[in-house]
Amino acid sequence: MARLSIAPVPVLAAPMAGGPTTTALVAAAAGAGSLGFVAAGYRTAEQLAADIAAVRRETAVFGVNLFVPDRSPVDHQAVLAYRDRIAPEAARLGVELGEPRWEDDDDWAAKVDLLARDPAPWVTFTFGLPDAADLERLRRAGSRLLVTVTDVQEARAAARLDPDGLVVQAAAAGGHRGTFDQLRDPGADPLTSLIAGVRAATDLPVVGAGGLATAADVAEALAAGAEQVGTALLLADEAGTRPTHRRAVADPASTTVTMRAFTGRVARGIRNSFSDAYDAGAPVGYPAVHHLTAPLRRWAAEHDDPQHLHLWSGTGHRHARPGPAAGLIAALVP
Repeated sequence: MARLSIAPVPVLAAPMAGGPTTTALVAAAAGAGSLGFVAAGYRTAEQLAADIAAVRRETAVFGVNLFVPDRSPVDHQAVLAYRDRIAPEAARLGVELGEPRWEDDDDWAAKVDLLARDPAPWVTFTFGLPDAADLERLRRAGSRLLVTVTDVQEARAAARLDPDGLVVQAAAAGGHRGTFDQLRDPGADPLTSLIAGVRAATDLPVVGAGGLATAADVAEALAAGAEQVGTALLLADEAGTRPTHRRAVADPASTTVTMRAFTGRVARGIRNSFSDAYDAGAPVGYPAVHHLTAPLRRWAAEHDDPQHLHLWSGTGHRHARPGPAAGLIAALVP
């Protein structure tokens, strides 16, 4: 099996869209001998260009993570029914819910154009397979390419596009699962089992992601056959994690569950009153539900309310520590 040789340190700083991953965190990861990824999700192409420029002022070692648009149709009626269901909760807080966006490709074409003109060393894809033509454009521009998969079937499909490697994401990972089909509930196999299955099914190098919170976790993933491993750095000094989110991660009483309540796509986060009340029956409908609940989540962040905020976190959140990213990464190296 070919080797990726991503970074000297076998612990990568996983992309965390929506705020936690900052350009300072990406630069700090590079300075620690690791590799960080600019989180392009929810950013316009212009914002992404500014982020890349900021990172390049500090380092030439970085990647960019793109959200692949989901072309599957969203059940409008189910999303609107969900809006009616959560509207009284929002009204009680004085919040007006957002309008569902039925067509939102996260500025995909413009971001691909940007990266074809101004290539990043590494590009990763989440939520599906990019078009072969887009992938080939980025390859010709000089980027090395990784596709996120959550099971063996997805790994086989991704391998047909001949990327440089696969990011194997397990159920223990915080935030959204990278499943190709949001209608399907992803499996709960542990990371080491997924790595073994993907390695048996493809000849591609593997990056392991999900639940890697200690040096022992990292050693286990490497022993299972991962070339490098990724981890969230939610409490790092350089992370842009909101104060409310930081306190929830550090709370020893907090627990994580998988949920669709906030965005319509399966994600792992810290359980709170909103997920408890509304996750059952929450529709499959990303990104329409994401835009629907965005004002509520924004209000919660502004008012230090952890009960109405998406507190994405993996199962290893109790091991998260504050401090400089370089020290946190070093502590994870077995």
